[in-house]
Amino acid sequence: MGRIIALDYGRKRTGIAVTDELQLIASGLTTVSTKELLSFIVSYSSDEVVEKIVIGEPKQMNNEPSESEKDIKSFIEKLMEILPEIPIERQDERFTSKMAMSSMVVGGMGKKKRQNKALVDEISATLILQAYLNRK
Repeated sequence: MGRIIALDYGRKRTGIAVTDELQLIASGLTTVSTKELLSFIVSYSSDEVVEKIVIGEPKQMNNEPSESEKDIKSFIEKLMEILPEIPIERQDERFTSKMAMSSMVVGGMGKKKRQNKALVDEISATLILQAYLNRK
């Protein structure tokens, strides 16, 4: 079995989470500049066996796609060209940023750390991945 990578795609930064090799546990991996995301994934997948990539699907409350969906679809097309052997799935990501902030507060994280948007993105990616694993 390979790992599953999850992305909380953003225009500036993308949070990345990954499973263990048995695909049981979702853990935050890092946050990278979205400009560097493709090269990061290519590099990571050359070092690790990646079975699947899960990308958050941002939707509005009325189930319509959010503004960022165009950017995400463009990214997916590029990713499929570069790594056609790795399947891509989508996972609803509504409320993940709010849940990430809430988990930081409940976990006792200080205000300064909670203002770190890169950390919020990484935790959001972890929540996207865990939701995907729960659905699977």
